[in-house]
Order: sequence, then structure tokens, then C-alpha cells
Amino acid sequence: MRGYLDGEYGAVSIDSEVIAKYAGSAAVECFGIVGMAAVSMTDGLVKLLKGNSLTRGIRVQIDEENRVELDFHVIVSYGVGIATVADNLIETVKYKVHEYTGLEIKKIHVFVEGVRVID
Repeated sequence: MRGYLDGEYGAVSIDSEVIAKYAGSAAVECFGIVGMAAVSMTDGLVKLLKGNSLTRGIRVQIDEENRVELDFHVIVSYGVGIATVADNLIETVKYKVHEYTGLEIKKIHVFVEGVRVID
């Protein structure tokens, strides 16, 4: 799946993996986000993903109108307001991904898969 931009000198194609990596990096910088999560479908266990596998917790879809839809599976810090953290993540990622890629962000869904106590 790819996003496309038509410019004055030609077209630019952006792979969904590039969008996922950038969105994941922006997301983990947000206050209250511990990291991205991977959910095992067989046993339902949630696993905190390490830095180099952030994209496994993100699903990117690009529609026929070249708009991006992102799903984030995250783990949040204990004691923070989940709604506030989710709103911050949505606004930050929406702004940064649009500025980085030039693509319109259609929707961002946040799925909180777990809570962790941070020392």
C-alpha cells in the first residue's frame, strides 16, 4: 500500500511502512505512552514492542482518495488520564505525519492494550 503525491516535477510514492515508522516514532514521544503493543491472537497476551519493531503495533491504510487511516495499539503509563493521552497522541501524530508526508490524515484509532507502572 502506498501514498502518492503529485508535484510539479513528477510523482512521489510513499510506502505504508515508512508512514508507520514515522507515526510510531512520533507516538512513543507522546507523554503517557510507554510503547507500542503487539497482541497475540492465539493466547490474547499483550507484549510491549522494542524500538526497532514499533511498526507491528501500527496498521496503516490508504484509501482511494489518498487519505491515511492509522490504528495504534499502545501501552500507557499507570496514573495518567487515558483520554488525555489518546487525544495528545492523535493530535501529535496527525500533525507530524501530515507535515512529514504531505498526505491527509483521515482517521486515527487508539487501542489501549495495557497499562504499565513506570519507575
